Amino acid sequence: MKENMTEYLAIDLETEKWVCRKCEHNIGPARENYKEGLLVHIRDPREIHKPIINPDLYEYTYSPDPNWLRIIEYYCPNCATQVEVEYLPPGHPPIRDMDFDIDALKARYKNRKGQNV
Repeated sequence: MKENMTEYLAIDLETEKWVCRKCEHNIGPARENYKEGLLVHIRDPREIHKPIINPDLYEYTYSPDPNWLRIIEYYCPNCATQVEVEYLPPGHPPIRDMDFDIDALKARYKNRKGQNV
């Protein structure tokens, strides 16, 4: 019994694991940050946000400064589906953006389905 949490992530309530919704790959413990079980690609923000004005002539080009910002992409290690993207300062740990009460989810599922979990 899986509870869908995002477009690409579900929680398997029986095993208490994060699961990729595209390929069913086990990503890691549902009580931990799912990003720890994903592949990480760190991008220079200038790859995505091209300078608006000539960088040879101007120091500030309306493109994010890579000394202050990185684009972090997270992918399923099995099917390579992009699960999440975040903008972080260099060296900043992944943000824990989802933290669910697994026991409450199990109880809700049990009440909804009339099954034992």
